[in-house]
Amino acid sequence: MFGYVRPADGHLTAEDKSRFQAAYCGLCRSLGRRYGLAARMILNYDLAFLAMLLSREPECLTAHCRCPAHPIRGCDALEGQDAFDTAADLCVILTWWQLKDGVADHGFFRGLLYRAALLLLRRAYRKARARRPGFDACTQAHLEELARLEAEQCPSIDRAADAFAALLAGASEEEADPVRRRVLRQLLYHLGRWVYLVDAADDLKKDVKSGSYNPLVYRFHAEGGTLTADDKAALAATLDSSVRAMAAAFELADFGPWRAIIESVLYEGLYAVGAAVLNGTFRKGHKRKQRKAGA
Repeated sequence: MFGYVRPADGHLTAEDKSRFQAAYCGLCRSLGRRYGLAARMILNYDLAFLAMLLSREPECLTAHCRCPAHPIRGCDALEGQDAFDTAADLCVILTWWQLKDGVADHGFFRGLLYRAALLLLRRAYRKARARRPGFDACTQAHLEELARLEAEQCPSIDRAADAFAALLAGASEEEADPVRRRVLRQLLYHLGRWVYLVDAADDLKKDVKSGSYNPLVYRFHAEGGTLTADDKAALAATLDSSVRAMAAAFELADFGPWRAIIESVLYEGLYAVGAAVLNGTFRKGHKRKQRKAGA
Protein backbone atom coordinates (compact mmCIF):
# COMPACT_ATOMS: atom_id res chain seq x y z
CA MET A 1 0.00 0.00 0.00
CA PHE A 2 1.05 3.57 -0.57
CA GLY A 3 -0.09 5.97 2.15
CA TYR A 4 -2.74 7.83 0.14
CA VAL A 5 -5.79 6.92 2.26
CA ARG A 6 -6.42 9.32 5.11
CA PRO A 7 -9.23 11.42 6.59
CA ALA A 8 -9.55 15.15 6.09
CA ASP A 9 -8.30 16.45 9.44
CA GLY A 10 -10.11 19.76 9.29
CA HIS A 11 -13.60 18.27 9.71
CA LEU A 12 -12.92 15.59 12.32
CA THR A 13 -13.79 16.16 15.96
CA ALA A 14 -10.97 16.02 18.51
CA GLU A 15 -12.36 12.68 19.66
CA ASP A 16 -12.28 11.21 16.16
CA LYS A 17 -8.75 12.51 15.55
CA SER A 18 -7.64 10.79 18.74
CA ARG A 19 -9.47 7.62 17.71
CA PHE A 20 -7.78 7.63 14.31
CA GLN A 21 -4.34 8.07 15.87
CA ALA A 22 -5.13 5.31 18.39
CA ALA A 23 -6.05 3.01 15.50
CA TYR A 24 -2.78 3.80 13.74
CA CYS A 25 -0.83 3.14 16.94
CA GLY A 26 -2.90 0.03 17.66
CA LEU A 27 -2.01 -1.47 14.29
CA CYS A 28 1.64 -0.61 14.93
CA ARG A 29 1.50 -2.47 18.23
CA SER A 30 -0.20 -5.46 16.59
CA LEU A 31 2.59 -5.61 14.01
CA GLY A 32 5.23 -5.42 16.73
CA ARG A 33 3.57 -7.98 19.00
CA ARG A 34 2.96 -10.52 16.22
CA TYR A 35 6.02 -9.96 14.03
CA GLY A 36 8.69 -8.02 15.89
CA LEU A 37 10.07 -4.50 15.86
CA ALA A 38 11.15 -4.50 12.20
CA ALA A 39 7.59 -5.19 11.06
CA ARG A 40 6.46 -1.87 12.51
CA MET A 41 8.39 -0.13 9.73
CA ILE A 42 5.83 -1.24 7.12
CA LEU A 43 2.93 0.56 8.82
CA ASN A 44 0.99 3.17 6.84
CA TYR A 45 -2.36 4.97 6.88
CA ASP A 46 -3.91 2.81 4.17
CA LEU A 47 -3.59 -0.31 6.31
CA ALA A 48 -4.92 1.44 9.40
CA PHE A 49 -7.98 2.28 7.30
CA LEU A 50 -8.26 -1.38 6.29
CA ALA A 51 -8.24 -2.36 9.97
CA MET A 52 -11.12 0.05 10.66
CA LEU A 53 -13.16 -1.46 7.84
CA LEU A 54 -12.61 -4.97 9.22
CA SER A 55 -13.43 -3.99 12.81
CA ARG A 56 -16.75 -5.13 14.30
CA GLU A 57 -16.20 -3.96 17.89
CA PRO A 58 -18.86 -1.50 19.18
CA GLU A 59 -16.34 0.41 21.30
CA CYS A 60 -12.75 1.59 20.94
CA LEU A 61 -10.75 0.81 24.08
CA THR A 62 -7.31 2.38 24.35
CA ALA A 63 -4.36 2.11 26.70
CA HIS A 64 -1.37 4.38 27.16
CA CYS A 65 1.68 2.47 25.95
CA ARG A 66 5.40 2.85 25.52
CA CYS A 67 6.30 3.70 21.94
CA PRO A 68 9.66 3.14 20.15
CA ALA A 69 9.03 6.26 18.05
CA HIS A 70 8.08 8.38 21.07
CA PRO A 71 9.83 6.80 24.07
CA ILE A 72 9.27 9.76 26.40
CA ARG A 73 5.62 10.68 25.86
CA GLY A 74 4.39 7.25 24.68
CA CYS A 75 1.08 6.87 22.85
CA ASP A 76 -2.57 5.94 23.30
CA ALA A 77 -3.12 2.77 21.28
CA LEU A 78 -6.21 0.77 20.50
CA GLU A 79 -6.20 -2.67 22.09
CA GLY A 80 -8.27 -5.85 22.21
CA GLN A 81 -9.47 -5.83 18.56
CA ASP A 82 -9.00 -8.97 16.48
CA ALA A 83 -9.47 -6.92 13.29
CA PHE A 84 -6.18 -5.13 13.93
CA ASP A 85 -4.34 -8.43 14.31
CA THR A 86 -5.93 -9.54 11.02
CA ALA A 87 -4.87 -6.28 9.36
CA ALA A 88 -1.33 -6.79 10.66
CA ASP A 89 -1.22 -10.23 9.00
CA LEU A 90 -2.51 -8.81 5.71
CA CYS A 91 -0.07 -5.92 5.97
CA VAL A 92 2.91 -8.27 6.15
CA ILE A 93 1.69 -10.35 3.21
CA LEU A 94 1.00 -7.31 1.02
CA THR A 95 4.39 -5.81 1.81
CA TRP A 96 6.24 -9.07 1.13
CA TRP A 97 4.77 -9.43 -2.35
CA GLN A 98 5.28 -5.76 -3.16
CA LEU A 99 8.94 -6.14 -2.21
CA LYS A 100 9.19 -9.23 -4.42
CA ASP A 101 7.71 -7.16 -7.22
CA GLY A 102 10.29 -4.46 -6.52
CA VAL A 103 13.12 -6.98 -6.88
CA ALA A 104 11.69 -8.13 -10.21
CA ASP A 105 11.30 -4.57 -11.49
CA HIS A 106 14.85 -3.40 -10.71
CA GLY A 107 18.31 -4.48 -11.68
CA PHE A 108 20.75 -6.09 -9.26
CA PHE A 109 22.18 -2.95 -7.68
CA ARG A 110 18.94 -0.96 -7.64
CA GLY A 111 17.18 -4.00 -6.20
CA LEU A 112 19.56 -4.45 -3.25
CA LEU A 113 17.36 -2.41 -0.93
CA TYR A 114 14.34 -4.58 -1.78
CA ARG A 115 16.38 -7.74 -1.20
CA ALA A 116 17.56 -6.48 2.17
CA ALA A 117 13.98 -5.68 3.19
CA LEU A 118 12.88 -9.17 2.13
CA LEU A 119 15.52 -10.72 4.37
CA LEU A 120 14.28 -8.66 7.33
CA LEU A 121 10.67 -9.58 6.66
CA ARG A 122 11.12 -13.27 5.75
CA ARG A 123 10.32 -14.75 9.15
CA ALA A 124 7.29 -12.44 9.59
CA TYR A 125 6.02 -13.35 6.14
CA ARG A 126 6.19 -17.08 6.85
CA LYS A 127 4.14 -16.58 10.01
CA ALA A 128 1.58 -14.42 8.21
CA ARG A 129 1.30 -16.89 5.31
CA ALA A 130 0.59 -19.70 7.77
CA ARG A 131 -2.15 -17.62 9.38
CA ARG A 132 -3.73 -16.30 6.13
CA PRO A 133 -2.92 -18.80 3.34
CA GLY A 134 -5.95 -17.79 1.28
CA PHE A 135 -5.03 -14.11 1.19
CA ASP A 136 -1.41 -14.95 0.46
CA ALA A 137 -2.41 -17.06 -2.56
CA CYS A 138 -4.81 -14.35 -3.74
CA THR A 139 -2.15 -11.64 -3.47
CA GLN A 140 0.45 -13.70 -5.32
CA ALA A 141 -1.96 -14.59 -8.14
CA HIS A 142 -3.10 -11.03 -8.75
CA LEU A 143 0.39 -9.55 -8.60
CA GLU A 144 1.53 -12.17 -11.10
CA GLU A 145 -1.35 -11.13 -13.36
CA LEU A 146 -0.31 -7.49 -12.95
CA ALA A 147 3.28 -8.42 -13.82
CA ARG A 148 2.06 -10.10 -17.02
CA LEU A 149 0.13 -6.97 -17.99
CA GLU A 150 3.19 -4.84 -17.30
CA ALA A 151 5.38 -7.12 -19.43
CA GLU A 152 2.84 -6.79 -22.26
CA GLN A 153 2.81 -2.99 -21.74
CA CYS A 154 -0.97 -3.21 -21.52
CA PRO A 155 -2.55 0.09 -22.66
CA SER A 156 -5.78 -0.45 -20.70
CA ILE A 157 -5.85 1.32 -17.34
CA ASP A 158 -8.94 -0.73 -16.44
CA ARG A 159 -7.23 -4.11 -16.86
CA ALA A 160 -4.17 -3.03 -14.91
CA ALA A 161 -6.19 -1.40 -12.13
CA ASP A 162 -8.51 -4.42 -11.94
CA ALA A 163 -5.65 -6.75 -10.99
CA PHE A 164 -4.69 -4.63 -7.98
CA ALA A 165 -8.34 -3.95 -7.12
CA ALA A 166 -9.13 -7.68 -7.04
CA LEU A 167 -6.07 -8.23 -4.86
CA LEU A 168 -7.28 -5.80 -2.21
CA ALA A 169 -10.86 -7.06 -2.46
CA GLY A 170 -9.49 -10.43 -1.35
CA ALA A 171 -9.17 -9.01 2.16
CA SER A 172 -12.98 -9.11 2.39
CA GLU A 173 -12.78 -12.90 2.71
CA GLU A 174 -11.65 -12.38 6.31
CA GLU A 175 -15.23 -11.26 7.12
CA ALA A 176 -17.46 -14.13 8.29
CA ASP A 177 -20.86 -12.49 7.66
CA PRO A 178 -21.80 -12.98 3.97
CA VAL A 179 -23.75 -9.72 3.64
CA ARG A 180 -21.02 -7.60 5.17
CA ARG A 181 -18.45 -9.53 3.14
CA ARG A 182 -20.14 -8.41 -0.09
CA VAL A 183 -20.17 -4.81 1.11
CA LEU A 184 -16.48 -4.96 1.98
CA ARG A 185 -15.62 -6.63 -1.31
CA GLN A 186 -17.22 -3.80 -3.27
CA LEU A 187 -15.64 -1.12 -1.10
CA LEU A 188 -12.17 -2.68 -1.12
CA TYR A 189 -12.27 -3.40 -4.85
CA HIS A 190 -12.84 0.25 -5.70
CA LEU A 191 -10.38 1.38 -3.04
CA GLY A 192 -7.73 -0.80 -4.68
CA ARG A 193 -8.62 0.58 -8.11
CA TRP A 194 -8.42 4.15 -6.83
CA VAL A 195 -5.08 3.57 -5.07
CA TYR A 196 -3.55 1.97 -8.16
CA LEU A 197 -4.55 4.84 -10.46
CA VAL A 198 -3.57 7.58 -8.00
CA ASP A 199 -0.18 5.93 -7.55
CA ALA A 200 0.22 5.71 -11.33
CA ALA A 201 -0.48 9.44 -11.63
CA ASP A 202 1.82 10.27 -8.74
CA ASP A 203 4.70 8.24 -10.20
CA LEU A 204 4.19 9.18 -13.85
CA LYS A 205 7.29 11.36 -14.27
CA LYS A 206 9.47 8.94 -12.32
CA ASP A 207 8.24 5.93 -14.31
CA VAL A 208 8.82 7.66 -17.65
CA LYS A 209 12.34 8.60 -16.58
CA SER A 210 13.17 5.06 -15.42
CA GLY A 211 11.35 3.28 -18.22
CA SER A 212 9.01 1.52 -15.80
CA TYR A 213 5.52 0.48 -16.86
CA ASN A 214 2.76 2.99 -16.23
CA PRO A 215 -0.64 2.51 -17.91
CA LEU A 216 -1.26 6.25 -18.06
CA VAL A 217 1.61 6.60 -20.56
CA TYR A 218 -0.26 4.38 -23.03
CA ARG A 219 -3.77 5.54 -22.23
CA PHE A 220 -3.00 9.26 -22.54
CA HIS A 221 0.11 9.14 -24.75
CA ALA A 222 2.04 10.73 -21.90
CA GLU A 223 5.52 9.75 -23.06
CA GLY A 224 6.82 13.09 -21.78
CA GLY A 225 5.68 12.33 -18.24
CA THR A 226 2.92 14.93 -18.04
CA LEU A 227 -0.85 14.91 -18.52
CA THR A 228 -2.82 17.59 -20.35
CA ALA A 229 -5.71 19.38 -18.67
CA ASP A 230 -8.15 17.16 -20.58
CA ASP A 231 -6.22 14.04 -19.54
CA LYS A 232 -6.36 15.11 -15.89
CA ALA A 233 -10.09 15.76 -16.14
CA ALA A 234 -10.68 12.30 -17.62
CA LEU A 235 -8.57 10.61 -14.95
CA ALA A 236 -10.27 12.62 -12.19
CA ALA A 237 -13.66 11.41 -13.45
CA THR A 238 -12.41 7.82 -13.32
CA LEU A 239 -11.08 8.27 -9.79
CA ASP A 240 -14.29 9.93 -8.64
CA SER A 241 -16.42 7.10 -10.02
CA SER A 242 -14.51 4.65 -7.80
CA VAL A 243 -14.96 6.92 -4.77
CA ARG A 244 -18.71 7.09 -5.40
CA ALA A 245 -18.85 3.28 -5.63
CA MET A 246 -17.00 3.04 -2.30
CA ALA A 247 -19.41 5.49 -0.70
CA ALA A 248 -22.43 3.57 -1.98
CA ALA A 249 -21.10 0.33 -0.45
CA PHE A 250 -20.18 2.09 2.79
CA GLU A 251 -23.77 3.25 3.33
CA LEU A 252 -24.99 -0.37 3.32
CA ALA A 253 -23.18 -1.43 6.51
CA ASP A 254 -22.75 -0.28 10.11
CA PHE A 255 -19.19 0.73 10.90
CA GLY A 256 -19.88 1.70 14.49
CA PRO A 257 -17.36 4.06 16.11
CA TRP A 258 -15.37 4.29 12.87
CA ARG A 259 -18.21 5.80 10.83
CA ALA A 260 -17.16 9.46 11.10
CA ILE A 261 -13.53 8.68 10.19
CA ILE A 262 -14.50 6.49 7.23
CA GLU A 263 -16.94 9.17 6.06
CA SER A 264 -14.15 11.73 6.21
CA VAL A 265 -11.91 9.49 4.11
CA LEU A 266 -14.55 8.69 1.49
CA TYR A 267 -16.30 12.03 1.20
CA GLU A 268 -13.34 14.38 1.64
CA GLY A 269 -9.92 12.76 2.06
CA LEU A 270 -9.78 10.75 -1.17
CA TYR A 271 -11.04 13.64 -3.27
CA ALA A 272 -8.44 15.97 -1.71
CA VAL A 273 -5.58 13.51 -2.24
CA GLY A 274 -6.64 12.80 -5.83
CA ALA A 275 -6.76 16.51 -6.63
CA ALA A 276 -3.38 17.11 -4.98
CA VAL A 277 -1.76 14.30 -6.96
CA LEU A 278 -3.16 15.58 -10.25
CA ASN A 279 -2.05 19.16 -9.62
CA GLY A 280 1.39 18.05 -8.45
CA THR A 281 1.22 19.21 -4.83
CA PHE A 282 0.67 15.93 -3.00
CA ARG A 283 4.16 14.72 -2.16
CA LYS A 284 5.35 17.80 -0.31
CA GLY A 285 2.26 18.03 1.88
CA HIS A 286 2.17 14.26 2.36
CA LYS A 287 5.65 14.10 3.85
CA ARG A 288 5.15 17.13 6.04
CA LYS A 289 1.92 15.71 7.49
CA GLN A 290 3.53 12.34 8.15
CA ARG A 291 6.36 13.95 10.13
CA LYS A 292 3.87 16.05 12.08
CA ALA A 293 1.82 12.97 12.93
CA GLY A 294 4.93 11.11 14.06
CA ALA A 295 4.36 8.40 11.45
